[in-house]
Amino acid sequence: MRNADAWRALRAPFLTGLCLSLALMVLPLGALGEAPAADVPALPANPTPVAEPTSAPGVWDAGHTLRVLQKDGTVEAMTMGDYLWRVVAAEMPASFEGEALRAQAVCARTYSLWKLQAGSHKEDGADLCADSSCCQAYITPEDAAQRWAGNAEAYTGKIAAAVAATDGQVLTYEGAPIQAVFFSSAAGSTADAAEVWGRSLPYLVPVDSPEGEEVPNYRSTVTLGAEDVRKLAEQAGLGCDLSGEPSGWFQNLTRTASGRVASVELGGASLTGGAARDLFSLRSACFDIAEKDGVFTFSVTGYGHGVGMSQYGANALAKQGKGWREILAHYYTGAELQNGPSGD
Repeated sequence: MRNADAWRALRAPFLTGLCLSLALMVLPLGALGEAPAADVPALPANPTPVAEPTSAPGVWDAGHTLRVLQKDGTVEAMTMGDYLWRVVAAEMPASFEGEALRAQAVCARTYSLWKLQAGSHKEDGADLCADSSCCQAYITPEDAAQRWAGNAEAYTGKIAAAVAATDGQVLTYEGAPIQAVFFSSAAGSTADAAEVWGRSLPYLVPVDSPEGEEVPNYRSTVTLGAEDVRKLAEQAGLGCDLSGEPSGWFQNLTRTASGRVASVELGGASLTGGAARDLFSLRSACFDIAEKDGVFTFSVTGYGHGVGMSQYGANALAKQGKGWREILAHYYTGAELQNGPSGD
């Protein structure tokens, strides 16, 4: 591995174009805090138009090196292209349409650039990590091949093509890489960032999403007895009054404009939809609650936090003939595509 000074010299061109004022958010937990300031120049005011893939795809990604903290604590150096392959292979089913995979590759590249400036792994001697709770999901080619079995060769090439076809292309808003968050599937509409994380972002607003019953486990249920609910509430320290009949424990459920639960009261304690989702291990915050004979049934639609690009929605749009640029424009309102920071 290179020492810190050598690495800074190497990555200087890589970081050209990142914005000073980007905020740090951990995907998918959604803490929208402010990032520490970074000595990074801004992207050009006039974005370079997005180019079609050249005869030598992958040049930009291949020319930029990352240090990735692995789950075993080691740090591995690899090109941006190799890192993106591992992320896309982990984040989206390789059986998806090629245009959906291309959209995912742009999201992964954009999120990587946005995350890089925070320097959250500086003390580890790394830039990004292989932990989905901090950076993005990640899988090695060997593990992916084992997962894909007989499809390994075809899927390996398919994902490599998606990364190469979008070489160096980044989603921006007002010249800065966006928080290109994404999730699995929506219940008809994506969510506003403010609904989920309490902070509005102009490019993360509700839009229609076309996926539905073709999504595995699109509708799911979680069944909990009254004692299970009581124990979970006690463990969470909610201070609920659950002395009455279970039929009256949940009250005053309200919804957001996108149909997700905004808030619900449990024994007089108010929970956001996201908090209820976490507390009861639900796949999304789009749910209904029914009680019978002391048993609660949570009927859930979709999977994930609901903000940004729906992956199954992207696949549905691709099946309708939409290209990756159209998919990204649909889910990230007002964001622009431009070539990655130059190495001037």
